[in-house]
Amino acid sequence: MSLSITRRTAALGAVSASLAACGSPAAVAFPAPASRQFPTDFIWGCATSAFQIEGALGEDGRGQSIWDVFPREAIADRSDASTANDSYHRFGEDTALLADAGLKAYRFSIAWPRIMPVGAGAVNQAGIDYYAGLADACLGRGITPYATLFHWDLPLALQATGGWTSRDTAQRFADYAAEIGARLGGRIKHFVILNEPSVHVFAGHVLGIHAPGLKDASLIGPVTHHQNLAQGLAIQALRAAQSDLAIGTTLAVTPSRAARGWPFLNDRAADGFDAVWNRAYLDPLFKGEYPKAARDFVEASVREGDMDIIRQPLDFLGVNYYAPAYLRFDPSSDARIALGEPPGGVELDAFGRHIDPSGLWQLLQRVREQYGNPRVLITENGCSDPFSTGPAVTDDRFRIDYLRRHLEAVKSAMEAGSQVGGYFHWTLVDNWEWAEGYRSKFGLVAQDRASGARTEKASYAWFKALAESGALPA
Repeated sequence: MSLSITRRTAALGAVSASLAACGSPAAVAFPAPASRQFPTDFIWGCATSAFQIEGALGEDGRGQSIWDVFPREAIADRSDASTANDSYHRFGEDTALLADAGLKAYRFSIAWPRIMPVGAGAVNQAGIDYYAGLADACLGRGITPYATLFHWDLPLALQATGGWTSRDTAQRFADYAAEIGARLGGRIKHFVILNEPSVHVFAGHVLGIHAPGLKDASLIGPVTHHQNLAQGLAIQALRAAQSDLAIGTTLAVTPSRAARGWPFLNDRAADGFDAVWNRAYLDPLFKGEYPKAARDFVEASVREGDMDIIRQPLDFLGVNYYAPAYLRFDPSSDARIALGEPPGGVELDAFGRHIDPSGLWQLLQRVREQYGNPRVLITENGCSDPFSTGPAVTDDRFRIDYLRRHLEAVKSAMEAGSQVGGYFHWTLVDNWEWAEGYRSKFGLVAQDRASGARTEKASYAWFKALAESGALPA
């Protein structure tokens, strides 16, 4: 397949150009916010994920995940996450950085193989103790923990029995969620179920550029549906274990736009992308059905009662945003779809994507108007340094400018009626960035890879001032 779209390195393939058209949004000019003051109860935080920061992959009974065995040859700098930020041992430093920045929330993920080394059965108490200690470190500093249950690190033993292609994995995920609720729900009250399931489908199962490294377009349907089903079952399990939890999930909602070229055909390509990347998750969750254009992919996996399980009430919808996608008709590929180029002359990020705050405003408008205006948290947004194996850019004014403009879009959407309750920057410390390894740096804080020492960037001070005042500088 020739189609790829990245946040870090996400991808889409195998979508027929015959999908019904529903209109692909173009860039918009959103109104400047009338006020630059955010509400006093607005949540300011940072987001991370376990495999990208923890290290300690072989310690304290942790089992292997699909990322442990993903080949180094597939990583841009041939690195691995065996040390990463060493946050397994240094989480006290990281929570201190959060507190010193005036941040009141920390979104981290729980590594399923730390809790259940083979994905099912016996619980590893050392894993429970680690996350209990992390949660206590947050709470002791006035930081609310937000725990993501699945950020792509599926236990390797479950992959051996089919992974997300198997319906049984959805039930094993529910069992895992029940254990987390029972054992950690007294400390952790806010949970995110899945992180960017569309990325995991296409990058991991269609293009093979993420773990588990599969390249099979026929897996789109079962992997999509079983993640949706697992999410519904996990929400039920958490609520059964603990009645006072705030539960959401995080989607990589991406404006889908037609690239330059053949307007009609490129519009249809963008519509097809939207159906399987965005609506295949939003529609089941909020409407209890798959969009018509995605049903051919999932129908063989859907059983009676599944849609009722998937359509669970949420306390918030997590939205991750980095860039719009530009799609074009490609007659040379089986999918008839390929990633197109952003418009000429626009500002690009380190991944070559269009830096477009209007896309964030646009997707918030869409959620507001098409999905009942749920409470939304921006659970990831940020930008990388230019790719480099050298030190990070600590005078990162480009990042400050990026954040300011995207937060203007958030504030404008709030003034238009979107119920946005918080913003989590990706990320706290430069980490191991999946297929890009260490050459991509998203942090407010730099890390010396040899010593592990943390160094605050200019953006850290800027974000601290924003979190403390709630006032977005002009």
